[in-house]
Amino acid sequence: MKRRRMNKLYIGNLSPAATADDLKQLFGERKLPLAGQVLLKSGYAFVDYPDQNWAIRAIETLSGKVELHGKVMEVDYSVPKKLRSRKIQIRNIPPHLQWEVLDGLLAQYGTVENVEQVNTDTETAVVNVTYATKEEAKVAEEIPLKILAHNSLVGRLIGKEGRNLKKIEQDTGTKITISPLQDLTIYNPERTITVKGSTEACSNAEVEIMKKLREAYENDVVAINQQANLIPGLNLSALGIFSTGLSMLPSTPGARGAAAATPYHPFALPEQEIVNLFIPTQAVGAIIGKKGQHIKQLARFAGASIKIAPAEGPDASERMVIITGPPEAQFKAQGRIFGKLKEENFFNPKEEVKLEAHIKVPSFAAGRVIGKGGKTVNELQNLTSAEVIVPRDQTPDENEEVIVKIIGHFFASQTAQRKIREIVQQVKQQEQKHAQGAPASQHSK
Repeated sequence: MKRRRMNKLYIGNLSPAATADDLKQLFGERKLPLAGQVLLKSGYAFVDYPDQNWAIRAIETLSGKVELHGKVMEVDYSVPKKLRSRKIQIRNIPPHLQWEVLDGLLAQYGTVENVEQVNTDTETAVVNVTYATKEEAKVAEEIPLKILAHNSLVGRLIGKEGRNLKKIEQDTGTKITISPLQDLTIYNPERTITVKGSTEACSNAEVEIMKKLREAYENDVVAINQQANLIPGLNLSALGIFSTGLSMLPSTPGARGAAAATPYHPFALPEQEIVNLFIPTQAVGAIIGKKGQHIKQLARFAGASIKIAPAEGPDASERMVIITGPPEAQFKAQGRIFGKLKEENFFNPKEEVKLEAHIKVPSFAAGRVIGKGGKTVNELQNLTSAEVIVPRDQTPDENEEVIVKIIGHFFASQTAQRKIREIVQQVKQQEQKHAQGAPASQHSK
C-alpha cells in the first residue's frame, strides 16, 4: 500500500474548463496512458500510477511544461501529509555525482533516516529521502539553487525591463533573484543567481537560465572573433581587466587564427583615430577618479589620449569624452569606460550599457556609408545591432568631414566603428587611384 500511495499523482493549476477526458487524452498523447480513474476536483485532480517509473516519467514530462486550456499544469506526488512532511523526493541527480557528496549535502539540512534510490530508465538518478522531523524535510525541500555568472552576461539573462527573467519565473514556478552590482569587484566579476522553488522547478529554471547565458556567451565569442578580424594584431588576452566579459572568455582557435591571418607590422605607425564618446554627466567623476588617477591609468593602459570636454551648459545630461589613438587603443579605452559605467551602477542593473559615439568621415565618403537608398547603413545596423545615423544636410567642417553617430552596447559599437572605417579606407584608396591615373592618361595623349 505504501508503494502504491507514493505513486498517486497530484495535478494542479487546472483550468475550470478542464475535464477528466481532457486529462486522459493529454496523458495518452504523450504516451503516458492512465489505467485508473481520474479524480477531478475544482482546479486540481488526482491520478494513480501503480508503477513508480511511469509516475516519475509523467512528472518530468508534464510538470511546468504542458498547457491545458491556457494554464500550465503542475504534476507531483500526492502523499499523505504525515508521510509527506518527512519524506521528499529528489530528481535530476547528475550521474557523475558521488553518493558520499550527496549524503553530505542532504545532511546539511538535518538528520537523514533513510535514502532510497528509485529504479528508473532516466539518465539522471532519483532518490526518496526521509528526514527525522517535518521541519528538516521542509527546509531541505526548499534548498535554493545558486548559479554564478559573469556580470557581462547577466543583463541579457534579465532582458529588457526584466522580461526574460519574469518569463522563466512564470514558466517554472520559481522565484529568481540576482546579487546586486555593488557586490562586484575587479577581482570578482561574477553575480550570484539564486533560484527558489521545488527541486523540480529549480531544475527546470536552471535549464532555461543556462540556455540564456550560453546564448549571450556565444554572441560575445562571435563578436570577439569579429574584432580579431577587424583589428589586426589585437591582443585579446591583454583586455581582460575591464568587465565586458572578455576576462572570462577563453581565447578561441577562431580568434587566434583570425588575428594571425592578417599581416601585422608592429613597427608601422598605426593610424590615429578620434572617437567622441558620450557619457552621463554624473559619471564624469568616476571616469576621472580621485585627483585624476583613474583617467591617467586608463590612458596608460589603453595607449590613448583621453580628455573630457567642458559641459555644453549647466543642465547638460551628457559629457563628451574625446579618445585619440589607434584601433587597439580605442577598443581598450572604450571597453574600460563601458565597463566602469556598469560597475559604478550608472545604468539600471536590468539593462545593457549603451552609449552614443561620434566619428568623423570625409564628406565625399558619407554617401558610401549610407549606400544607395540607405542600403549600406541598413546592412551595417543588421550586422552590428548598433544604430548608425548619418545626419543629412550636414555642413562639412574645416577639414571637409561630417559626423556619423553610432549608438549601441560595446561590441556593437566597436564593430560598427571598424566597418565604417573600412568603408572610408576603401573610398580613399579609390580616390588615390583615380588621382594617380588622371595625369598618366593626359600624358599619353
